[in-house]
Amino acid sequence: MKRLIVMIAILLLILVSCIVTSPAPKPQDALVARGRELFFNETFGGNGRTCGTCHPAENNFTIDPTFIASLPDSNPLFVAEFNPALKENFENPRLLRELGLILENMDGFDDLKNKFVMRGVPHVLGLRNSVASKDGSHTGWSGDGAPGDKSLRSFATGAVIQHFTKSLNRVPGVDFRLPTDEELDALDAFMLSLPPQEDLKLPLPLKNSVALRGQALFNDPKTGKCFVCHFNAGANANPAFFGQGAGNLNFNTGVEDLPDQPADLTGERVPADDGHGTPGDSSFNVPPLVEAAETGPFFHNNSVQTIEGAVAFYDGEAFNNSPAVRILDSLTGSGSIELDATQIVAIAAFLRVINALENIRESTDLLNSFVNRMFSGNELFDKLPQRAGQETEDAILVLESGGLHPASVAHLRKAAIAIEKVTRRQSGRKQNADEALKELALARTELIQ
Repeated sequence: MKRLIVMIAILLLILVSCIVTSPAPKPQDALVARGRELFFNETFGGNGRTCGTCHPAENNFTIDPTFIASLPDSNPLFVAEFNPALKENFENPRLLRELGLILENMDGFDDLKNKFVMRGVPHVLGLRNSVASKDGSHTGWSGDGAPGDKSLRSFATGAVIQHFTKSLNRVPGVDFRLPTDEELDALDAFMLSLPPQEDLKLPLPLKNSVALRGQALFNDPKTGKCFVCHFNAGANANPAFFGQGAGNLNFNTGVEDLPDQPADLTGERVPADDGHGTPGDSSFNVPPLVEAAETGPFFHNNSVQTIEGAVAFYDGEAFNNSPAVRILDSLTGSGSIELDATQIVAIAAFLRVINALENIRESTDLLNSFVNRMFSGNELFDKLPQRAGQETEDAILVLESGGLHPASVAHLRKAAIAIEKVTRRQSGRKQNADEALKELALARTELIQ
C-alpha cells in the first residue's frame, strides 16, 4: 500500500511537470474575450442572428455572394425567408443572395416600404485606426451607423434594433433585448482589438516593380492622389492637406451616379442612398485599404467586384464629376484623375501586395500565439491554427488573382499544408507550426526588402 501511494505521488509530479501554463490574462484581455463571446454567440433574445452572422471571422468579418452561397438555408442570415413576421420590408432575399446587399433603414422605421437603402457589409477590421474623426466616431458606410452618441460602442445597439428583431414592431423586451453597458464595453473592446492595430508607414520597400510603381502613383499628388484621403493606405485624411486630427472624413465621390449598377440591373426596387445624415448629404466615409483586396465587392452598394475595378472607378465620369473632385482640386490644384490601364493595374497590385503582407503578419501572429500558448483575447486558442490557415489562403488568393509573386505563393502553399496538419491535430504539431512559420517568413521576403 505504501509503495502504491509513492507511485501515485510520482505520477502526479510527472503530470504536473507536463502542464504548460499560459500567462495570466490581463483585465483588458478578459474584456476582449467577453466581447468576442458576445460578438459571435449572443442573439440578444432576437431572431437568431449574432454580430458574427454578417461579420464572420472566417470571411474577413464581412459577407459576399460566394460566402453566402456556402451557408445552409437555415442560417439566421436568411431569417426573412423562414420567419413570416419578417417576410416583407426586412430584407430583400434576392439582393442578399446575389449581391450580398442587406436592407438598412438609415432614416428611421416610420415608412419601411419606402425609406430604406441596400448596402454591402463593411468589414470591422482595423477599427482602432479608422473610425475616429474631428466630428466624432464614423461607423458604417455613411459614418452615422450608431444611434445615441454615434460611437463605435453604440454600434451594436443600432445593429440589434435593425437586424436582430423578431418582428417589424421592433419593441425592446419583446422582439429583442438591448445590450447592457457591460456588454457594450466588451463588444467595443473586442472590435477595437481586431487587426491591424497600426497603419502602415509608406513608402514600403516593395520588391515587385509593378506594385512599387503602383505605390508611387498612389502617393503622387498629381496622378493617383489616393494618399490625400487614404493617408498611409488607411481610412484617415492626410494631415498635410486636411490638418492634424482630421481623421476619418466623408465625401460624395459619385458612386451613386454610376450607370448599370448590379442592383439596378436586377429590376428590384433600390432607392437612392443619400448617405450621411437624415436627410442625407450624399456623402460616405473613407474605408481603410490594407485589406481591401480580399473584402470586395466594393463601395457601399457592392457596385464593383474587383480591386482593379475599384481603382478604375476614380478614372471614370461618375467620380470626376463629383463634389469630391472639387475638394481635390482645391487641395492639389488638379482634382480630376486620369489613369491608363497599366496604371490602374499597378495601383491595384500595390493594394494586393499590402493586403498579402497583412495576411502573412496575422497568420504569423496567430501561429506564434499557438506555439507559445499565449493568451489571445480575440481568438479562441484551439481556433488559432484554423484562423492562421484562413489568412494564408487569403494571401494566396489575393496574389494569384493579380498574377503577382509566384515564388511567394509557392511558399504560402507550403505554409498552408503545414498549418492544415496542425489543424487536423496530426502528430508533430509544433514541428508543423514551426515549418509553417518558416515558409511564411520566406513568403514575406519575396514581397518586401
